[in-house]
Amino acid sequence: MLSGRRLDLLNPSPMDVEIEDIAHGLARVARWNGQTLGPNAFSVAQHSLVVEQLVGALKPALAVEMRLASLLHDAPEYVIGDMISPFKAVLGDDYKVVEARLARAVHQRFGLPGDIAPAMKKLIKKADLISAWLEATELAGFSHAEADQFFIRPPEGAGEIDMTPLSPSDAQGAFLKRFAEILEELDACRGAA
Repeated sequence: MLSGRRLDLLNPSPMDVEIEDIAHGLARVARWNGQTLGPNAFSVAQHSLVVEQLVGALKPALAVEMRLASLLHDAPEYVIGDMISPFKAVLGDDYKVVEARLARAVHQRFGLPGDIAPAMKKLIKKADLISAWLEATELAGFSHAEADQFFIRPPEGAGEIDMTPLSPSDAQGAFLKRFAEILEELDACRGAA
């Protein structure tokens, strides 16, 4: 990693996870394998910001820890990249094991449970599929009818979401800024307890 940390992919340690490495990597990983409109790819970092925003819109009273979990939902991709779901299925359980170990290390590094509760996973997945619908229709050339077959159309009241792809440096900066905001809010909640 650029931080100088060495991350063991088969046995990742939370102590080797740095948010700067995550933000840097995710800002340079393209969703849709870069097959999107515009001068910049839509990065996993920006997708993560959209998912966190959608999770907040879907469940406004959600605990701050779970907002952090939603922002970090694709954090393992800073190491292993973004693969489309059909390809993940071909790779099978070995891929899932590596991804789960990385996710656990990331969660533990930032004070989250190693494994996220099933209800929370379901909420994040719903927001993930809504983001994918927006990406598909606004950036990847899908019609609404095509996107409806694979993803979830945004519900009324989901709010306005800017899907303009950011440059890698802007996506990295926005990701780090939101991470810092959530941590500040989390520290305030823990201080009040």
